[in-house]
Amino acid sequence: MSIDVSTETITPEQIAAGVRAHQLDKEHVFHSWQAQGPFAPMTILKTQGSWIWDGEGNKLLDFSSQLVNTNIGHQHPKVVAAIQSQAADICTIAPQHVNDARSEAARLIASLTPGDLDHVFFTNGGADAVEHAIRMARLHTGKHKVLAAYRSYHGGTHLAINLTGDPRRFASDHGTDGVVHFMPAYHYRSYFSAATEAEETERALRHLEDTIVLEGPDTIGALILESIPGTAGIYMPPAGYMAGVRELTRKYGIAYIADEVMAGFGRAGQWFSVDHWDVVPDLLTFAKGVNSGYVPLGGVAISGAIYETFRERAYPGGLTYSGHPLACAAAVATITAMKDEAMVENSARIGAEIIGPALEELKAKHPSVGDVRGTGCFWALELVTNRETREPMAPYGGSSPAMAAVTGALKKAGMLPFVNFNRIHVVPPLNISDEDLRTGLAMLDEALSVADGFVEA
Repeated sequence: MSIDVSTETITPEQIAAGVRAHQLDKEHVFHSWQAQGPFAPMTILKTQGSWIWDGEGNKLLDFSSQLVNTNIGHQHPKVVAAIQSQAADICTIAPQHVNDARSEAARLIASLTPGDLDHVFFTNGGADAVEHAIRMARLHTGKHKVLAAYRSYHGGTHLAINLTGDPRRFASDHGTDGVVHFMPAYHYRSYFSAATEAEETERALRHLEDTIVLEGPDTIGALILESIPGTAGIYMPPAGYMAGVRELTRKYGIAYIADEVMAGFGRAGQWFSVDHWDVVPDLLTFAKGVNSGYVPLGGVAISGAIYETFRERAYPGGLTYSGHPLACAAAVATITAMKDEAMVENSARIGAEIIGPALEELKAKHPSVGDVRGTGCFWALELVTNRETREPMAPYGGSSPAMAAVTGALKKAGMLPFVNFNRIHVVPPLNISDEDLRTGLAMLDEALSVADGFVEA
């Protein structure tokens, strides 16, 4: 169900209200991941379907799905109605009490997760889902260390940011939280000098097993891995890698946690990304797409074995808003709408038939595009100044005048993009219309001409 926005308008009153909101924001709001002084946030006046309107009334195509979480687009009427209906009955209730929205949301999620992940612990978002999954794994195994990949992101809370394998963790990482990082399988920028994907898989798995052995298997309680890394680059695991990781965790008695916070709920053309490789983890974290962020919600799907650890033993953790009725009602409506409107199937279709082929054409056309990768509605273009050396258009952990120019060109063309380091991510809503999708790809084509100007002659 794509929403027609052709008749949507912004009034002078809305613009005036936006000006006041911007002034109050500058005076009182402390923003995440920003130096507060120079930050100039965009005001959003309205959202509808795959589009947003900024503080000046400009209409922008949301090719970012915000933070890759509005999987069903903005203001889906069925979800809005479900939130309104739930608010009329029970706005909130303590988590020790049963409420029908939470029970039904848990049932629906358990019906979609792989294997025997049949119990759900609800959290407020992805980071605390990761925190609780690690706690469960440590208590289940009796072991403290956690393996996590470089070039990963697991959240902004204390342990989650230390698990993260990108520069966002540097300011908070004191090496005291039992986290051990390993090199991921990332064929385009192989850490193992692999010439083929098969070599990448074999060498990356050997490196991981060496890390386990050298750290001591009896000290490692969990391994957490984004099934498809999100903000780290949407680099797809090569064939055999995910199955190999799962086998190593079984071999050494390590709980395997699949981080599906960004990659889950249809984003990659399957309900969960691990489904691409028929891998069943011990724990699975989710958030974002479970209800498209309409109300904050995350959670941990728990295997039978780990559930049994806490059958007679109290789990030492909880949240005041665990399974919040408004959030769970939104999840029920979101999952139901996704099923009724075949959004997961649509994600797979447009990825295979429109996005993938179009991005390959852009790669052939634009020398600034070094690599194209992805699946479903989850893609990245890696921009380079030299295809032969693969020199990134921005340094790892930073930006550059070139990337700033490309980002500016995308916004000028009418897009709200997702840009990170030297990459442009193509992550539209799963129910974007084919017409709007092609409009966004044409905007991308235009902006890449700007990027080509920074390629070494």
